[in-house]
Amino acid sequence: MAVLVTGGAGYIGSHTVAELLAKGEEVVIVDNLQQGHREAVLGGKLYVGDIRDDAFMDTVFQENEIDAVIHFAANSLVGESMTNPGKYYDNNVYGTLRLLETMNRHGVKRIVFSSTAATYGEPESIPIVETDRTLPTNAYGETKLAMESMMKWFDRAYGMKYVSLRYFNAAGAHASGQIGEDHDPETHLIPIILQVALGKRPHISVFGDDYSTPDGTCIRDYIHVSDLADAHILAVEKLRSGSESGIYNLGNGQGFSVKEVIELARQVTGHSIPAVMEARRAGDPAILVASSERTKAELGWQPQRNSLKSIIASAWSWHQSRPNGYDE
Repeated sequence: MAVLVTGGAGYIGSHTVAELLAKGEEVVIVDNLQQGHREAVLGGKLYVGDIRDDAFMDTVFQENEIDAVIHFAANSLVGESMTNPGKYYDNNVYGTLRLLETMNRHGVKRIVFSSTAATYGEPESIPIVETDRTLPTNAYGETKLAMESMMKWFDRAYGMKYVSLRYFNAAGAHASGQIGEDHDPETHLIPIILQVALGKRPHISVFGDDYSTPDGTCIRDYIHVSDLADAHILAVEKLRSGSESGIYNLGNGQGFSVKEVIELARQVTGHSIPAVMEARRAGDPAILVASSERTKAELGWQPQRNSLKSIIASAWSWHQSRPNGYDE
């Protein structure tokens, strides 16, 4: 039996494919390569196409014995979701509907879903727990919440069990150095900082240094991408064992400020990494840190790579070897 990974040529998807292959799983990947990279797929069977194409997806399910799906395929830029919400509802929400309908036609009843901390919006308390209010402040978070809701109703109607993993800031690169983070445009803090160290940017912009935090800059929870991949695989195993559906946070439970991340990157890279203070961005909460206690208790998950310095070091190794990403 095979695991289907949608969006498996993307950043987190490709790392999950790598971990599945390391565990001896048969892996099928679907990616339209809009954001993913063919070179990031280290094995398995890759189908290039779109999850919204029913005929294409029927072929994937007919040609493979799929017993579980890990669903990453989605657009994920918060800013773009605010200026082009239709794109996000089409790809994220409608795409997920088409995927769930295809799964139901082919009798596949297990799905693990890549969700986001953006479903919570402005946090009511820190650390954030799964029972906290969900009130997204952007269209991206709203579409992910809609996707979760859709899975709940498919479970009730068809017995399609799901695990939704709400995570925070993915970072780092695979231990082999073969795959890492390559987005265009890049919006994530750590790779942007490392682009400064590589001389590809003149400085790192820090948006706001007047927050109610110890050094005035925003605090975020960073987690190694391979730890995220491990959690998705544990979630598949949970569903295979007959467990009920559930929602889980993924994070290290420890927050680092923007200034702290920059300083650690300076230590790792040996570069000065100039920083320029700029005005706050609308909608940036001061602190986002996850509680993963439920995840650890119910999935048996334990992050193995939770030193932020080592996470940055793994990313730096990748970016040094592939300064232009997969376009080398």
